Amino acid sequence: MFAHQKFARLAALCFGLALVSACTNPNDLDRAPTPLGDFALGHNVVVAPNLTKGPASREATEEEWAASMKAAIEERFGRYQGAKLYHLGISVEGYVLAIPGIPLVASPKSALIINVTVWDDAAGKKLNDKPEQVTIVETISGSTMLSSGLTQSKEVQMENLSRNAAKLIQNWLVRENLDKEWFGGAEANKAVLRAQRAAQAEADAEAEAATALAAQADTTSEDAADVVPTGAAAQAATVQSSLIVTEPDVALAPES
Repeated sequence: MFAHQKFARLAALCFGLALVSACTNPNDLDRAPTPLGDFALGHNVVVAPNLTKGPASREATEEEWAASMKAAIEERFGRYQGAKLYHLGISVEGYVLAIPGIPLVASPKSALIINVTVWDDAAGKKLNDKPEQVTIVETISGSTMLSSGLTQSKEVQMENLSRNAAKLIQNWLVRENLDKEWFGGAEANKAVLRAQRAAQAEADAEAEAATALAAQADTTSEDAADVVPTGAAAQAATVQSSLIVTEPDVALAPES
C-alpha cells in the first residue's frame, strides 16, 4: 500500500468512516485460548520500515510500535503449547493515535494498519505468500466514545490497539486453520480440546483431594482436643494435679 493510500485510509478510520470494519474485544485472556491445532509461537518479529502517521495523530516511533506489538503477540500467542513452531512476522504500516478533539464536533479515533506473514518452521516456508493486511480500530467504550485522545495517554492507546491487533490475528489464524488446515485443522483442534479437558479434570481432582486432606486435618485436630485420658495416662494426670507444694511450718525458737 502506497503512502498516500495508507494516509487516506487512516483518515477514514480516524474520523469514523470505516469504524464498523474491525472493532473487537480482546479481553478474553483469562479463558483458555481458542484452539489453534499444533500451533506454538516461534519467532515474534515486528518491524515498521514503512510507518505512516495519519492525520490528527500523536507521534509514535518505530521502536515504540515494535515493542507494543511484540508484547501483545507474546501475551496472546505465548499461551499456545502445540507440537510445532510457527513464526509471526508483522509489519506496522500506519497508525492514528487520536489527539484531544472537540467532543461531538471533532473527536478522532485511534487506528492501526498492519501486514502479517506466518512461517512454518519445520517446512521452512511461508503459509501465506501475500501478507494479510489487518485494519484495527480502538474498542468503543465509555472512555473512548468521544475520543480516546481526551481520556487516554499515547501508551494506553498503543497498548489497546496492539491487543486488538493480536486478537484479530488470532481470529484470522483460526479461520485459516479450519479452511486450509494450517495447523492440523479440525482434528488437531479436537486433540487440543481433549488435552484441555484432561488437564482441567486433573486440576479439579487435585484441588478436591487437597480440600479433603485439609478437612481431614481439621477433624483430627478437633478430635484430639476432645480426648479424655484413661488408664495410666489418667492416673499420671491425677498424680500431677495433686502435687501441691506448701511451705512447711517453722517453730520459732524461744528468746534467750
